[in-house]
Amino acid sequence: MKPLERIFETARQLNRHIILPEGGDPRVAEAARQLAGTGLARVTLMGGPDLPGIGRIDPQDAPDLPDLADHWHRMRAAKGMTAERALDEMRDPIRQAAMRVRLGQADGTVGGAVATTAETVRAALQVIGRAPDAGIVSSFFLMLSCGPAAPIRGGMIFADCGLVIAPDARELAAIALSAAASCRRILAETPRLALLSFSTAGSAEHPSLARTREALALIRAAAPDLEVEGEIQFDAALDEAIRARKAPGSRLTGRPNVFVFPDLASGNIGYKIAERLGGLTAIGPILQGLARPANDLSRGCSTEDIVAAAAITALQARTAEENETVAAAIGKGA
Repeated sequence: MKPLERIFETARQLNRHIILPEGGDPRVAEAARQLAGTGLARVTLMGGPDLPGIGRIDPQDAPDLPDLADHWHRMRAAKGMTAERALDEMRDPIRQAAMRVRLGQADGTVGGAVATTAETVRAALQVIGRAPDAGIVSSFFLMLSCGPAAPIRGGMIFADCGLVIAPDARELAAIALSAAASCRRILAETPRLALLSFSTAGSAEHPSLARTREALALIRAAAPDLEVEGEIQFDAALDEAIRARKAPGSRLTGRPNVFVFPDLASGNIGYKIAERLGGLTAIGPILQGLARPANDLSRGCSTEDIVAAAAITALQARTAEENETVAAAIGKGA
């Protein structure tokens, strides 16, 4: 089963409730139809048309708007938020969707077909907030290599290619640990991490490499059983024969499924090269490290992109117990 098909099948089992805050966009409305029609999620649209089997909320005049605004006022009062301003800001569909997720009215939200990345990420950070065990909120792209001529097959996590510009060692370690958790949750695979660089196992020396080496030490201290290697060049990470020559003491037992880039520039460039020249499908950026799932879309996204992001959001809402149950079911069916 291809990775995206497996993600869809898992989403159907979970039957999560996803809010799409930009219901007035035809792509979003069609995605809602497809999500509900194929059983990938229960859907609520904010604005847009009334559709059979799909909930609808008018963000400007929702019956519980005063309650949502009161929550927002209390959350931000120490920063100067007034009751009047809270009511006005809670009419924003992106922010209101995030509040509904925070309060448990839905399992996750997906926006950004109309709103900018800055708006969707800001709402997620301010309203939902960071998970207690996450060092930083970051992002990843799910990269799918499934074409008939692909040199390798399967799904991979590329992080961080969309959010954190210049992570320090602790932030880089936190991104890697979140990406490992995303691999388990989204791909249902044991993570194998490569901390990418222009050097492999000390083959070069430069002040910038100290950050990756420190991050590796932090990761191994926090998760000693995690299979992670770095600093390592991409060819050595991907190809076992090259890795055996360049890094004979590597702890990697197979091809990595999580690639952690040293900064946003390299990550963004890398995923676009893989997409445009390598023919991989890129889904994301998907946010990780939030207390509850909220994800961004490109304003140039297709309906299919929205459907895939919503299905991934449903998987992010899984509990630890559900992770174990679904992984066992996938293992039996593999």
